[in-house]
Amino acid sequence: MLKDNLHDKVLEMTEKEKTVLTKIYEMSEKYPDQTALIFLGEKYNYKKLIKLIESFSSGISELGVKKGDRVMLYLPNSPQFLISYFGLMRIGAIPVPVSPIYTSNEIRYMLENSGAKVVICSDTNIGYVRAVEEVGVEKIVVTNVADMLPKWKKIVGELFDKIPKGSYEKSEKVFEFKKLLKKGESVEEAEIDPKKDIAHILYTGGTTGRPKGVVHTHAFLLSGIIGLRETYKEIKELENKFVVVVPLFHMFALDMIMSTTLHKANTAILMPKPNIDAILASIEYYEATLFAGVPTLYRMILEHDRVDYYDLSSLKFCWSAGDVLPAEVYKMWKEKFGIPLHQVYGSTETVVIAVTRLSEEPKLGSVGKIVPGRIAKIIDPETLEEVEGEGELIVTSEYLTMGYWRNPEETEKGFIESGGYLWCRTGDFVKIYEDKLYFVDRRKDIIKYKGYRIAASEVEAVLQSHPAVIAASVIGVPDERVGERIKAFVVLKEDARITAHDLKRWCRERLAPYKVPDYIEFRDFLPKSKVGKILRRELRDQELRRG
Repeated sequence: MLKDNLHDKVLEMTEKEKTVLTKIYEMSEKYPDQTALIFLGEKYNYKKLIKLIESFSSGISELGVKKGDRVMLYLPNSPQFLISYFGLMRIGAIPVPVSPIYTSNEIRYMLENSGAKVVICSDTNIGYVRAVEEVGVEKIVVTNVADMLPKWKKIVGELFDKIPKGSYEKSEKVFEFKKLLKKGESVEEAEIDPKKDIAHILYTGGTTGRPKGVVHTHAFLLSGIIGLRETYKEIKELENKFVVVVPLFHMFALDMIMSTTLHKANTAILMPKPNIDAILASIEYYEATLFAGVPTLYRMILEHDRVDYYDLSSLKFCWSAGDVLPAEVYKMWKEKFGIPLHQVYGSTETVVIAVTRLSEEPKLGSVGKIVPGRIAKIIDPETLEEVEGEGELIVTSEYLTMGYWRNPEETEKGFIESGGYLWCRTGDFVKIYEDKLYFVDRRKDIIKYKGYRIAASEVEAVLQSHPAVIAASVIGVPDERVGERIKAFVVLKEDARITAHDLKRWCRERLAPYKVPDYIEFRDFLPKSKVGKILRRELRDQELRRG
């Protein structure tokens, strides 16, 4: 069993702080004029950020949102995302962040499963919300990405066609985000029981093809963030600027922006989308010291034909997560910029598990040491007994008390009880050497593309919904640039006359762009087990033999 020596200290701090907002309020009181956020050149200090959070709390409360209500956040990286996220938490409501590039087909299930009656979205994706509002959406709060900018900046942006803008019809159920910020006096902060009350619900791909709602209590979420905060002592208050390009609906981004920035009175530079030149220009212009991304993003930066035009010498610490970091990317980054890529290893379910220490040179293959506030052990996946050496990693905390939202079947598969604790099964196979975790393998039915986790069965379900398809199986094909490409094997009805292009278009209309298969191979039949289950492993082996 692995447990960091700062474990008990983190638990004490969690009991004292109670929610992630506590430390942000503390930073606001200590450093009100320090810049908290920069977005498209506009700066928001900590005093202003707190005022906006409180104003939003008031506005959303007037719409009838109360403690325990789920509210979907369907927004890109922006001040509006953070204001909504924290403003909902402040009144005890439950944010449900989802990818802003999901289609209506994808958010439908999340709306139904979460029971969210209110959606906060951008004007560019409100159409997807309106397409599924019959599932119970009662109110829609809409914003433009530039709503928080001064009027003159918006005008200039629109003149040069730099601001994406969507159109929508006004109705009694559609409300403007910026008008909510002008509603009356701030409501009081809700009474929170951090060990029982839910902080947020994050949806992740599942092996059943349905997204799973991961439930984090305030205490569990906060303990992970404090664990990171205490681990990263080298990151001082008031001294750092963090370029945030990782999407905020992802646990990696939320972990990092709070532990390194908002809880330490540092500055977050929010990027609405991952444009390489914009990222490099922001690092240079703001003399950013912190950066985080998935391995694919680092490869794209290294291979960018204009990377040498930018001065990135201000960077002190960079983190990689979301996928296995290739050795050549690590070596190229270290050689070019003189600093290592540090690892952050975790999952949506666990918040964070292990990280490499900033005071040490990372060892290739290692994802670092267990973060204080988390307990881990290795088990035999068949017997569930603890083993030495190599096996499946399971993780717990004193505050891990919930499984998946309204999904007892998946909760039973993904969580086990042992020694008085509820443990999360990561599905990852690891080994331990000198107190460090080394990643060995992962659950094969999850495809990782550019840091995204894609359930093979979700893509299969969309393919099989096509009237010409009898059966489909989807696997990940290794690709050094993006991690894995999606390949589908499809069996058609005897008289079907459709092409791979037709099936890709079918998928594009029903899935986020990164979930659409890169390759489609037509087969007469698919390999099956004796009980009729399609054998993905055999298809993977066939691909490997092809080289």
